[in-house]
Amino acid sequence: MRARDAIRLETLRGLSAQFTNELVALKRKPTDELSDDEALTVIRRAVKQRKDSIDQFDKAGRSELADKEKTELAILETYLPQMMGKEEVVKIAEAKKTELGVTSKADAGKLMSTLMKDLKGKADGSVVKEVIDELLR
Repeated sequence: MRARDAIRLETLRGLSAQFTNELVALKRKPTDELSDDEALTVIRRAVKQRKDSIDQFDKAGRSELADKEKTELAILETYLPQMMGKEEVVKIAEAKKTELGVTSKADAGKLMSTLMKDLKGKADGSVVKEVIDELLR
């Protein structure tokens, strides 16, 4: 804040407002505190919104707005735990695939739901989906 970083300040103020909104949505007082899991959920939602906005701005040719969103995304990602790499997800997915006996693409939903429960907050859903699609070709 003292560094006069306007984008960081704006991003963190917005995140603070989202925390308050989440508390109100959960029918709690705005002065209460969110649990760590609830706070991470709010931050992940904000990250997802930024990624969607970046995609939309790039499609519309608004690079200046996309750049601002990318900066905000980088700031928000510093508050999230490190996500698993694709290689780690592949190892876990292969083990689950053999454990569940999944052999066809028809069982992809079962494998996806099991993996997402196991990897909640540790791996990005799009990476998990990509790995499952590669495994079940």
